[in-house]
Amino acid sequence: MKIKTTRFGELEVDKKDVIEFTEGLLGFENQKKFFIVDPGDQTLILWLQSTDDAATAFPIIEPKIFQPTYMVKLLPVELNSLSLENLQNASVYTVLTIPQNVTEMSANLKAPIIINNKTKMARQIVLQDSKLEVRFKMYMDLKKYIVNYSTNASDDSKRSNVAASNRESAGPTVVQTPGTIVNAGKANNQEAE
Repeated sequence: MKIKTTRFGELEVDKKDVIEFTEGLLGFENQKKFFIVDPGDQTLILWLQSTDDAATAFPIIEPKIFQPTYMVKLLPVELNSLSLENLQNASVYTVLTIPQNVTEMSANLKAPIIINNKTKMARQIVLQDSKLEVRFKMYMDLKKYIVNYSTNASDDSKRSNVAASNRESAGPTVVQTPGTIVNAGKANNQEAE
């Protein structure tokens, strides 16, 4: 299906890649269906794009990238709400706040997005751990990871075919959870904003 977005133009999205939030997201309870877009840059930041509202998209990232010790502990009722027994078959993302001064970027570690990779059902869950921050400053940690990743990935022989083909493609890609990226390209000639 074709979905128009403010940020990425018109994208072709497979119905199996649509993620459903039965409760919506915090503050956006009316938005129920989203998909993940990789803009194709080297920031490792993905976008959770609404299928219903072209202007609604949230920057997200896997928290393990900048906070390797981050652990999500869900209550049995929370796991059940996603039809999960554990988090092995789930993807975990944190929503980012990216102000004009990008060095002040922060991640909401307190309320991660959990996606059941099999059913594509998802929830943003407020965790009970009082030590977790809503605005965890993570710019420097992310920058270090990107520098290390770029240094290690600079040898073309170490890249996978999927990664190499995606670097050559133009336009954003739609991410199929878990971790597989499929080129969505642009369905028209609009420039991404």
